[in-house]
Amino acid sequence: MSVLVLSEHDVRELLDMASCVEAMEEVLTALARGELFQPLRSVARPPDANGLIGLMPAHRSGERAAWSLKEIVVIPSNPTRGLDAHQGAVLLHDGETGRLVALLNASPVTEIRTAAVSGVATRALARKDASRVAILGAGVQARSHVAAMRAVLEDPEIRIWARNLDAAEALAAEVGAAVSPSPDAALFGAEVVCTTTSAAEPIVELRWLAEGAHVNAVGSSIPTTRELDTATVAACSFFVDRRESTLKEAGDYLLAAAEGAVGRDHIKAELGEVLTGAHPGRQDERELTVFKSLGIAVEDLAAAEVVVRRARERGTGTEVEF
Repeated sequence: MSVLVLSEHDVRELLDMASCVEAMEEVLTALARGELFQPLRSVARPPDANGLIGLMPAHRSGERAAWSLKEIVVIPSNPTRGLDAHQGAVLLHDGETGRLVALLNASPVTEIRTAAVSGVATRALARKDASRVAILGAGVQARSHVAAMRAVLEDPEIRIWARNLDAAEALAAEVGAAVSPSPDAALFGAEVVCTTTSAAEPIVELRWLAEGAHVNAVGSSIPTTRELDTATVAACSFFVDRRESTLKEAGDYLLAAAEGAVGRDHIKAELGEVLTGAHPGRQDERELTVFKSLGIAVEDLAAAEVVVRRARERGTGTEVEF
């Protein structure tokens, strides 16, 4: 028995943003229809470790049966070493036999599919005339979100802000965007906002947001950190990738709830429910919408399947006896 091993370079060559956006829309729709199984991810945070490890399993039954597991170690200090904060692998198994089919580098999978989901949310929830985008952050996810926004919006104006101005300027030069000197300047008049930072305290205030803006809140994925202030969360129509994950992990929501500003009924819908038509999504042009992205395992399953299918077609990767 052999296993197809796909390196970081292989994954990046095979998984383009436009295709990943379509794969994410398909899998989130299928999840909302009950066609996939996905438990809450398991996270371990050793008290003396600089980081955490997460295990994210998923399963699809039926004609396209498959199992997947992403194991990911998150080291927040990695960017200072020139490394992605997310390190790990995605394992793809045959749905009938359970045989391990492929092993993929998880860093580009996580990077690309996370931004692609923001692209799906932007297409579903932002105003149809959205053209100005603010991206807060200048790391891996900021770069990937530039690609995602260009995949779903027609020739958007993109502004980048980050605490590290040098990093913001470098990214802006690389991707052909403008640099903003402050978060409020970046947000001024922006119809779409993507927060992709490692901030522990809010970097977005409600008073800075344009009427009718849509926000993809991506950077915070643990209960004790947030990028959005309580007023923003309370004032918005709040959409999520998965309710269970939000109630367990989303600091943007949990900290606002702890302050008594919102309750469980504040979650309007999962993104998949908007895609299936079970919820109408945005209902007027003045509405502030927020999509809280935590990243879920079915997204890794769908991205891995795209990569493996293309790898087989193109003869990419390395077959290893196992």
